[in-house]
Amino acid sequence: MRGKVVKLISNDYTVEANGEKYVCKARGKFRNMGLSPIVGDEVIFDLDNKYILDILPRKNELIRPVIANIDMAIIITSLKKPDFSSSLLDKLLVICEYNKIKPVIVFTKSDLLNEEEKGLYRKIIDYYKKIGYEVYMNYELSSIKRIFKGKVSVFTGQSGAGKSTLLNSLDSNLNLKTGEISLALNRGKHTTRHTELLELCDGLVADTPGFSALEFTGMSKEDIRDNFIEFNLYRDECQFRDCFHIHEKKCMVKEKVHDGTILRSRYDNYINFLK
Repeated sequence: MRGKVVKLISNDYTVEANGEKYVCKARGKFRNMGLSPIVGDEVIFDLDNKYILDILPRKNELIRPVIANIDMAIIITSLKKPDFSSSLLDKLLVICEYNKIKPVIVFTKSDLLNEEEKGLYRKIIDYYKKIGYEVYMNYELSSIKRIFKGKVSVFTGQSGAGKSTLLNSLDSNLNLKTGEISLALNRGKHTTRHTELLELCDGLVADTPGFSALEFTGMSKEDIRDNFIEFNLYRDECQFRDCFHIHEKKCMVKEKVHDGTILRSRYDNYINFLK
């Protein structure tokens, strides 16, 4: 029978299939192959003997948290307290793009901005929408609830950006303590000792500390360049096919940064990431 691993504690794998959950063990062959099932895996298992027989090919895999087949990452991004970090946002976007995970940006704490700041951040928010990202404000709850249906998601973002508050607003049954890590990127105390997929708004969300490996693991400089999605619109107009948009002459990306078409902070973050 085919199912999905939704929970892993020690060597017990909870596999969900046809609305039922079964606690299974993994066959010894996986150890010999240097493999092991992880949460999110689609597997073939023996229903009678409760053994996982095969792991189906993964479309992606994260190292921390250890989870596979993620459809979507909800990037919680504070505009104030903590201050907006374009570097962290862009790094997460590039990592998501590389791993074929759909990023969704949710901005929080706009109520703390003064009028001048609101005007500045409106331009930034509009830019991310313009280049093709799905973007919400944290108070757009009815719209946010719709994005989870049928998806496997993880939450990530700044510490203190309001992840637990948003999750409680989406589903009060989660009953997460605000200011405490759960489903959030942080380096403090986290009460969850295992990875588990929980039901949220007709989808599944990983109950993990979120991304903690924020380096460009396995990525080349070309990968970083190619996952700044708006740069790809102009690459064919650069003089050199393998243009890195730094020192090359007749670079259309640099021209678009100069005329304001490409957001300056995005380009500056790109340069820093390459370094």
